[in-house]
Amino acid sequence: MDSDKRENFAETLSAPSPGKSAPLNVLVVDDSAIVRQVLVSVLSEKRGFCVNVAADPLIAMDKMKKFPPHVILLDLEMPRMDGLTFLEKLMSRNPLPVVICSGLTGPRTEAAIRALEMGAVDIITKPKVGIRGFLEESAVLLEDTVRAAATARVRKFRRLRKDSPNAHSVDVVIPPSIQPASAQQREKIVAIGASTGGTEALLQIFEQMPEDCPGIVAVQHMPEGFTAAFAKRLNGICRIEVREAADGDKVVPGRAYIAPGNRQTLVHRLGSAYFLEVRDGPLVSRHRPSVNVLFRSVAQAAGSSAVGILMTGMGDDGADGLLEMKQADALTIAQDEASCVVFGMPREAILRGAVDEVLSLSCIPSAILRNRFTQKL
Repeated sequence: MDSDKRENFAETLSAPSPGKSAPLNVLVVDDSAIVRQVLVSVLSEKRGFCVNVAADPLIAMDKMKKFPPHVILLDLEMPRMDGLTFLEKLMSRNPLPVVICSGLTGPRTEAAIRALEMGAVDIITKPKVGIRGFLEESAVLLEDTVRAAATARVRKFRRLRKDSPNAHSVDVVIPPSIQPASAQQREKIVAIGASTGGTEALLQIFEQMPEDCPGIVAVQHMPEGFTAAFAKRLNGICRIEVREAADGDKVVPGRAYIAPGNRQTLVHRLGSAYFLEVRDGPLVSRHRPSVNVLFRSVAQAAGSSAVGILMTGMGDDGADGLLEMKQADALTIAQDEASCVVFGMPREAILRGAVDEVLSLSCIPSAILRNRFTQKL
């Protein structure tokens, strides 16, 4: 990029924070006219968005001066400048919330995970077909992702998701238990839930886990296909083994399982061992996978032998499930506001009385290891 374009890039300004009734300004940067059309149609003014588009990053730089965005939806493969290069320049000079809009196949998934490491706050998948093929629940997830991104880093938690036909109760996947799991001797198990900002938070926790740590099952809100790439990336960095969860997997010490995107993941107990069930199902708490589904299953399977941790993310997925874990005598932890990218999910759990300890991200690993062999007092 020549010196004039570099100077123009540095002069782009962030949008002012939207008021309670003001629309969110969204800039879609994608070379596909069809994708731009779909995203503009879904993120309409009636949903509270004002959308502008750019066919490549160089056009985006000019539009950002006239149309300062609150959130950027960014493709990775574009002419004149690729998405990762644009993201790197943006984060180094004028950080803004960026959501990656990527395809599902090949190296694109790994590039999307790299984008998260560079500062993007979330990932959505590109619509495969036209507007009619963009399912209503996909529109719900897109809207929620953009609203969460708008609160990330610069602004803390500001609004809750409204009820929708897709906000199913966890009961549609796993019914409530009359009594918590029996108190027989069981292995320790750790259940973690996270959303916006969670990829970096999980990395920080997993990096500090020793090879004899309790088995870990984590829900990170992420689209189908990207969870496998995320698990692979963590596995190459951490001492413990990290893999995408598969139906029938046995939860063992020294291994962490990432719930697959677009599936619900549950934990069952057989004797003293835990096994994973990965199944289809509706959105629960507007998500699939849902933290509430995982937490309820762990409450029922492990009771006081479990540790539940709810981390950064917008909304309330996991808050009710963490309360069920607490009522089953599990140790429950919420990430504190200062170390969250978005404080929504931990905040809701705290308000429900579901949390035993509120800890900074840096203190959570020691809390997990502290409770390897002792139950909550």
